[in-house]
Amino acid sequence: MTDKSALACFAAILALISAARAIDDKCLACNAVAEELELGLAKEKPRNHLDLRHRLDSKGQREGKVIDYKVSDLRVVELLDGLCDKMQDYTLTKANSSKKEWVKVHDWNNLKMDKQKAKAHSKDISSYCGRLLEETEDDLAELIKQGLVKPGDVNKVLCRDLSKHCGDSTDSDDLEAEEGSDEL
Repeated sequence: MTDKSALACFAAILALISAARAIDDKCLACNAVAEELELGLAKEKPRNHLDLRHRLDSKGQREGKVIDYKVSDLRVVELLDGLCDKMQDYTLTKANSSKKEWVKVHDWNNLKMDKQKAKAHSKDISSYCGRLLEETEDDLAELIKQGLVKPGDVNKVLCRDLSKHCGDSTDSDDLEAEEGSDEL
């Protein structure tokens, strides 16, 4: 193996390691995703039932189902579709010398940190969100349709129960601290 090929191999390994370690604290990242889903739940507007009675029977009467929006697949799609794109508005910051937190950036131009690094963090959490939803989407969708995912419970359901990225006791202090985090 030549020096150039060894160096290229080493660089490729480092790139893979850094990509794999892009999200060091999965619990913290999961809580940020859950927070964005919470915002989606909070912004939901009351909706009418979905009328799926489009066919007519032999007597001219409409037949089909009327489905409550709260238990519909449409609601799940509207809540989860674009969630990971919204995570590109988040970046990782240091709250103090040792503690990091994910914060939503409202204006990237006024950001007081390295913008290139901040954008890299936003891509990391967006791809983490994609992997998280890939792992949990079916179960999460069922829980949403059953009415078991309510504002205030998303962190517990998504990060503790489904993904297991947060433990019950060790991360509860971190969760409380994050809930009080500021936005940029």
